[in-house]
Parts: sequence; C-alpha cells; structure tokens
Amino acid sequence: MPDNTAEPGRPAPTECDALIIGSGIAGLSLALKLAHCARVAVLAKEHLGEGASRYAQGGVSAAWDAGDCVDYHVQDTLDTGAGLCDPQVVRYVAGRGEESINWLMDIGVDFTRQSKAEDAPNRRPAFHLHQEAGHSHRRILHVADTTGQVIIDTLEQQVRQHPDICLLENHTAIDLIRQQTGKGMRCAGAYVLAHESGRVIGLRARVVVLASGGAGKVYLYTSNPDTCTGDGIAMAWRAGCRIANMEFIQFHPTCLHHPRARNFLLSEALRGEGARLRHADGSAFMSHYDPRGELAPRDIVARAIDNEMKQRGIPCVYLDISHRSQAFIQRHFPHIRQHCLDLGMDICREPIPVVPAAHYTCGGVVVDQHGRSDLQGLYAIGEVSHTGLHGANRIASNALLECVVFAHAAYRDIRTALEQLDMPQTVAPWDDSQVRHSDEGVVIHHGWQGIRRLMWDYVGIVRTSKRMQRARKRLLLWHEEIDEYYATFHVTRPLIELRNLVLVAALIIESALGRRESRGLHYSLDYPAPKATTPGRNTLLQRRGNETLPYGS
Repeated sequence: MPDNTAEPGRPAPTECDALIIGSGIAGLSLALKLAHCARVAVLAKEHLGEGASRYAQGGVSAAWDAGDCVDYHVQDTLDTGAGLCDPQVVRYVAGRGEESINWLMDIGVDFTRQSKAEDAPNRRPAFHLHQEAGHSHRRILHVADTTGQVIIDTLEQQVRQHPDICLLENHTAIDLIRQQTGKGMRCAGAYVLAHESGRVIGLRARVVVLASGGAGKVYLYTSNPDTCTGDGIAMAWRAGCRIANMEFIQFHPTCLHHPRARNFLLSEALRGEGARLRHADGSAFMSHYDPRGELAPRDIVARAIDNEMKQRGIPCVYLDISHRSQAFIQRHFPHIRQHCLDLGMDICREPIPVVPAAHYTCGGVVVDQHGRSDLQGLYAIGEVSHTGLHGANRIASNALLECVVFAHAAYRDIRTALEQLDMPQTVAPWDDSQVRHSDEGVVIHHGWQGIRRLMWDYVGIVRTSKRMQRARKRLLLWHEEIDEYYATFHVTRPLIELRNLVLVAALIIESALGRRESRGLHYSLDYPAPKATTPGRNTLLQRRGNETLPYGS
C-alpha cells in the first residue's frame, strides 16, 4: 500500500492542483474523483475522516422504493424548508439520489437489505428503508445505525491507497490566500498550521475546496465532534465571500442525556420505527404540538421538548422504543443499543433520557450549483456551504446525499477549471517575527467556555431580540480580546478555532437579528409568525472593507 501521509519528518508539499480542506464524506468523495486528473492534497484537523460525517447514524435519502418518486422527495424537502429552499437545487439533488447510491455501492458501501435473497437479476437491491421526520415515504438507505462511519471508512481506505492524494493529517487551515490577477481576485491557496511542529505552511493551489463542515461547537451542547468550529465559513467571510442564512441552526431533538454520553446522538430513525417521546411518568406529549407527532420536522420536535423542559422545570424527556422486539432493535440499532448498554441503560427495556443539542448548520458559504463561491478558484461543498437545498430547515438524511451530489458537481467543474487556471505566484511566507509564545492560555479557555455558553443561553432554540442584542454586545468584547491575543502570540489550533468561533457566533447573531419573523429553525418570541412573503428571503451577509465582524467595526 503506498504511503501518502505527510509526517512530521517529511516535508509537506508547497503546492498542489487542488487543496481540499476537510475530510468528511464531501471532501473524501471529491478527492477520490479528482485524483484521476489532478494532484490533490487533503487537509484534516485530526486523523482522516474525523468529523460530523463519521457520526451520522441515519443514512442517505433517495427515492428508491417502488411507491416513492423524486417528486415526493422534492415536495417533502420544500415543505420542511419553510419557503426558503431553491426549488431548482432541490430537484437537482433529489434527482441524483439513485445515481449517488449506485456510486456509493460501486466503491464498496453495503447498505442494509431486507434480504439479499430478494434481489433478482436486472432489479434494484431490496434495501431496508427507514422513514424519518418530514419524509412522507420510507427512503432512508442505511448501514444499520452506523451509515456515516461505514461510508467514511470505505472512502478512507481508497483515499489512503491513492498515489496522487497527499494527506495532511493533524493540520489546521488558518486563512485563505488571495492574489490579484488580470481577471480579478482569485484564491491561491491557504496558510496551514502543522500541529506537530507548530510550523505554518503557505500552500499554493490552483483550486481550493472548503469541505470543513459546520459550526456546532459554537454552542455549549452539540452532537458535533470537536472539529466542527466553523473554520471554512469564517475563512470564506474573511476572504470576502457572501455568507447566507446563519440564523438557521438545527437542533437535533434527541441527544442522549448522560454525564458520560458526550455528543451522542439517538438517531431520528428510532422515531421513524415508532419510538415515542415521553415524560418520566410515561405520558406522551408530541400530539399536543403537531398531528405528525414524533415524525414532525426537527424544529417542531426540538421546540416541543424545549418547551416541556422549561414549563415543567425538568432536565430531560425520554425516548421510548421498548415496545419493539429485542431482535428488531438489535438488527437495526446495534450501535445505539450497545452504547447505551455501556452506560447501564437498555433501550429494549426502558426509555432513554434525551435533550436537544445543536446539530446542523443550514446556512454557510454561498455557492452555485457547481459548488463555486464568489471568489475565483474557491469552492465549498457539504455542510460548510449554502446551496439552497435546506432552506430554513433541513429534512433528515438529505445532508449525506448533498455531500455526494455536490462532490460530483464540483469535480466536473474543477476538472474543466484546472485546464484554465495556472499555478498561483509564489506566496509570501508566514510572518511570525513580531509574536511570541503565549503566557496567557487562560484567555483561550475562558473564551471557549464563555462564547459557547453565551450562544446556548441567548441564541438557542427559542430567541428574543433583547437576549440576542445582549449577546452581541458581550461577543464584541470577546472578539476584541481574542483579536489582540491573535496579533500577539503564535498561532495554535485552539486559538485558530476560537478566532473562527467568535466570528461564526457574530454571523449567527447578526443573521438572526435581521430576520423579524419566525421561520423554520429560527423562532423568535418577538415575531412568532412567519411573514407572508412568497417566496421567503435569504439572509445574506458580506464583509465590507476591513471590518472583521458583521457589526461593531
């Protein structure tokens, strides 16, 4: 097997044709496709494939069943998106569901089937399909309850073996490099921190792709792993790109509530298979909020749980699937069951405590149908991007589909772009001659804790203008302190991430304050009804001049 991993003792490359920042399903899918025509470098903050994709339990949505069709998938997505989806993009993505599933099968992903004996020549495989919130049909193809992990492991195995893909693990991107050309400003690469050595590399690239995921870590409680700090969104903002709809942060209704269950998600497929939300006394409550009950869209379910907890003064509610047989649960949810067993709880016998937690960033870097951003040579795919697919609320399991579809769309466009883009000029070396090693690490620790708690308390599931304005004022003070720290000391991964977190938090607040209505994932007690505008408007923010935040400069 070829060794294509850059190690501390081996110099990292100084240039490549395509630099992909992020190693989730979107980034690795694109790397695998592009490697046939380009020199590719994949940057991963930790080991390859560590990110939100790995922890996706649900699956990939596609109109696969004989009673389903693309039109139904489109309509369900539009309904959930609350008037802000781009219908053309929705149809583009939903229409490529079968193609995406076939590609994943071709590279070795073995989705759970009803029975392989039911397969027949010249007929689709008989997959077991979950139904999840917002979907009118069973259309979620899955690998038990570890779909993301299996897809990531499959992609990682092939990417590691490819001789034309250089893997930069344990590296963090600091900022994008821009250069002026005769045709305007272009993205020319990125400054990258190597964790082991502390050295900053100026990496030139003809094309840069942001596939860095979302920003769930801006909140105190989240299903996201530690890598999800909004880096790509922050870098794109600083590079002058438009950022859209950052007010729409999806809170997953059912994260496990346990002191040792950090970030653990209880898949929506549980509710699709009949799990009920209950109080400790066994009483169900979702029918009081929506006729669809537990299968209402995530924003409705999360607000219902939040309201029940606040009204009753309770720390959690309970998810109960104990009425299903142990054999059924073991077959379809083995990972969830085992994780709960390890914590002393058996989902086959008892209801499990759950709370909502920040889960998915529906806004992001504005891109077109090819994944192109406003800056020439810069693409964004996956959760970091705003494609128009999700609107004001993401329907379950459309995210992994979007990753595969836009990886292929970007691949086709980049393949053509590489024929026209020369390698950028030599980039200026990183200048750290005026900074020193930090003797005030407490600033980083307090910043991380302060910003994330501020966002949870003031800009959470239910919002008010007064609370958000208070958050905005406090955030400006955090930003000034972090900005001074960044200018004074050597960069580290925690500092880079904190710098990005404070910016992403500001983008969320400014977007939320600008939306004077309740729509989808944004619910304001001051404006509880949606505006009657049809279609709804997107919230667009773009850096002006030298401002660092979208306000206060």
